[in-house]
Amino acid sequence: MKAGFAKTDITPRVGVELAGFGPFINRHSIGVHDRLWARAMAVEQDGKALVLVSCDLIGVTRSITARVRQLVNESTRSPLETIMIHCTHTHSGPNVATYHGWGETDDPYYEILPQRIADAAIRAVGALQEASLFHAEVPCEGIGLNREYDKDAPPLDEVLQESWRPAKPELTDTTCHVARFESEGKISGFFSYFGCHPVVCCQTTRYIHGDYCGVATNLLEREHPGSVGLFLQGAQGDVNTCVVHKPEPESLLALDVIASRYARAVRRGLAEARPVRVDSLACVLRQVSFSRKRLELEKLRALLAEQEAILRAPGASDTDNKVRMAAVQALSFREWIAAAEALKGKVTAPPTEIQGFRLGPMLLLASPFETFQAIKNDVKARTGIPVTLVMGLTNDTLGYAPDRTAAARGGYAADLAPLIIGTLPFARIHDELVEQLVALATALQKTSL
Repeated sequence: MKAGFAKTDITPRVGVELAGFGPFINRHSIGVHDRLWARAMAVEQDGKALVLVSCDLIGVTRSITARVRQLVNESTRSPLETIMIHCTHTHSGPNVATYHGWGETDDPYYEILPQRIADAAIRAVGALQEASLFHAEVPCEGIGLNREYDKDAPPLDEVLQESWRPAKPELTDTTCHVARFESEGKISGFFSYFGCHPVVCCQTTRYIHGDYCGVATNLLEREHPGSVGLFLQGAQGDVNTCVVHKPEPESLLALDVIASRYARAVRRGLAEARPVRVDSLACVLRQVSFSRKRLELEKLRALLAEQEAILRAPGASDTDNKVRMAAVQALSFREWIAAAEALKGKVTAPPTEIQGFRLGPMLLLASPFETFQAIKNDVKARTGIPVTLVMGLTNDTLGYAPDRTAAARGGYAADLAPLIIGTLPFARIHDELVEQLVALATALQKTSL
């Protein structure tokens, strides 16, 4: 086996609007706390390679992914289906995923981003050298809590204690996976996998950084000069960090504390990792469509009218969060109505893609969603493969994949987030995503590059 690593700086210029936390809040950056990176790993067996890039971004569009794949293919001849573009989902970086109202996209940055990401992948392929793989699964606690089923936002002095744990740790990740690659007796690169929303900071914070996972990975790279570390985001759809929505000073304090907790867990994983035999590699890329809730044209018009009534009410002010949220919904309803009218009343959603990599006995199953923990747990139980890493926010951005309970209850993840993305709510995403990822795992076990 061979492995190669490289990274490129994708930090935007100071002043660009940051993504996340609320509608039209004009959260423009005022400085750089930690730089953002596109980190690439290439793994080769028998002359054929897989390429994975992890980006300190909230997400990417399919058009960005397509452009990156094209650029990497032109330079390295790597087949398009062997290239995966993953995101950590930091809310303290630029918006490039076309969220309505959740941070304006900066056009110059958007235009140059694909080349920057591609450069990391191209250099990783160029850096391929003989390598050995080591893996560990180690405790990783005191970072997240399940915001759907557990107490949210505990007091700051409580969660910053090293002994703090959530009331229901079983509803979060309590371990992280760490893979270490060695060449010529030293660490050339590594990746860590963990599921928790990177939202330590809040809507009043204005510094650019990759949140706890980005800060931790930057720290670990400095401890291993010459290495490149990738963070792989897992099932974080219903898991927040233990500190969120605090004022800026408290947020920045908590950022360093939580990043150090995560770095400590990964550091232990790097030390305890044991050899993994990689006898073959495999990849599968599939175009898939997930069923959506059906909204008739007249229903859409009625929903639009409700939001327009808020926007046109006497005294309506853009300082009112309710008004700004109504604008988000009105934008989406108008898009859907235009699409429905063009298709004679039928609203359709474009397909997306899921992708899987296999490194010997290890499975990486990726989708474009902020996946809930219960979905990940079902996939792992069904595959029966001990190291099954269910990754989100890959190759596309389609909002949340809520579990059955959250979907039935409705609310932000099930109903409102699709409006922010500009897509229709999903009808049966829990069951459909599990089936698709399990089928992907089955296909990966039957094939090799």
